[in-house]
Amino acid sequence: MTCDTTNKECEEAFTFFCMEIEPKIKPYGFELNKKLVACPFTKELDKNLFFPYLRSIDNSIKLYRDKNVPLQADMNLLAQQYGVISGAMSVEVDGKEYTLQQAAKFLHSPERALRETVFTKVATRRLGDKNKLNELFDKLLAIRQQVALNAGFENYRDYKFRELGRFDYTVADCFAFHEAVREHIIPLQRMLLKNRQRKLGLDMMRPWDSDAEPVGTEPLHPFKDGKELNDKAIQVFDRLSPYFSGCLTTMQQMKRLDLDSRKGKAPGGYNCPLAETGVPFIFMNAAGTMGDVITMMHEGGHAVHSFLSDPLELAAFKEYPMEIAELASMSMELFSMEHWDVFFKDEKELKRAQLEEMERVITVLPWIATIDKYQHWLYTHPGHTIKEREASWLAILDEFSTGITDWSGFEEYRTNFWQKQLHLFEVPFYYIEYGIAQLGAIAMWRQYRLNKEQALENYMSALSLGYTKTLKELYATAGIKFDFSAEYIKELADFVAPVLKEMGVQ
Repeated sequence: MTCDTTNKECEEAFTFFCMEIEPKIKPYGFELNKKLVACPFTKELDKNLFFPYLRSIDNSIKLYRDKNVPLQADMNLLAQQYGVISGAMSVEVDGKEYTLQQAAKFLHSPERALRETVFTKVATRRLGDKNKLNELFDKLLAIRQQVALNAGFENYRDYKFRELGRFDYTVADCFAFHEAVREHIIPLQRMLLKNRQRKLGLDMMRPWDSDAEPVGTEPLHPFKDGKELNDKAIQVFDRLSPYFSGCLTTMQQMKRLDLDSRKGKAPGGYNCPLAETGVPFIFMNAAGTMGDVITMMHEGGHAVHSFLSDPLELAAFKEYPMEIAELASMSMELFSMEHWDVFFKDEKELKRAQLEEMERVITVLPWIATIDKYQHWLYTHPGHTIKEREASWLAILDEFSTGITDWSGFEEYRTNFWQKQLHLFEVPFYYIEYGIAQLGAIAMWRQYRLNKEQALENYMSALSLGYTKTLKELYATAGIKFDFSAEYIKELADFVAPVLKEMGVQ
């Protein structure tokens, strides 16, 4: 369905599943869960192995409400509309049509006028569906709040924290994360942006300048198409471990990859585990950019996680939380960096690509804090108006902005910039996991730079456990801390700062 949002058969099959199959299975699942908890033999299970699973079962029993089943089906259908609306978005550049993902490559161009033109076209196109997306979001907010009330919660934030099984951290921890990122990470982001501004020789940075290269510098062209991307990714993974490359080779042989961007394809990228064979499926929107290389490394990390956890005997053991799933993918990005000469034969281009990855690692943390803090506001203010939503978004966005970029003339676009984040529509509250895992990935990379073999061994040991240990135990197995306090974030920022200087950032 995501591979072709225009395919009515796929859409109808998805709708049928959401409306006719899933809602009818859920009550049986609930009754089976109750039987499991009540069964006297359950107490004889190995507590070390089954604790996370049984804790999740108990949690799902406490949250289950019959009247929420049809509401959750409605939510799934509505969320799918975001992909349909976004998948239909395209712009024309030099007489040729591009998806918004494909058009993003022009923002790396050294031609500033071209960057501005493409940025303006993308902004205009997104604003064309502003009202449609606001209407969709209002419907989702109303249903989500009703689900929370039905389950005995005051708001959807508190309900969702329980539903996501956030047993290892609290709402207060999330706010501590926001504060620490603002204090210790934004200075690094400001340093990177100033460095780019100097390279570009600009008096003022505009929104279309943040990914640009100086005049005379060609954008990075790491591959031509999805097949070349996959072939080169296999080579990179092979240098890290033959096991890693074997995973991607098996997926290639079994046609478990849909990598190229095209019109009608849903935005984003994902790795989907498939239970019967244990061989997952990777979906993404490759358009030949450096960002696509990072996405391939990222989704490849998820795929390795799927393979490593597949031998676990209970399917539920493989349903691990996102905080460990994203650690698998984000660590793979950083581990693989030193081998990107497979994509870039020129030493200068390789260094540019590695710096681009570090810019992404640093820049994404304030964005994660922005999106997460915004979600806390959205769901603790039920019934808010669109105007109130816009005001809250701008206040939070300003809090996590460097203040370097001038958005004059694009104020309306900036006000609605949150609409480009699919997680808000499709998977509410699933975003801080990226931040927690990004910090973990930096810690894994620090470990890798000290002892590669040990770091990779720890990485594979942690991933092979699936969800048979708590998050804190999984991180400890990986040789790192599950911690996002101000002190720990400062420690990781202090590790990154000299690395950036090694890469030529002033």
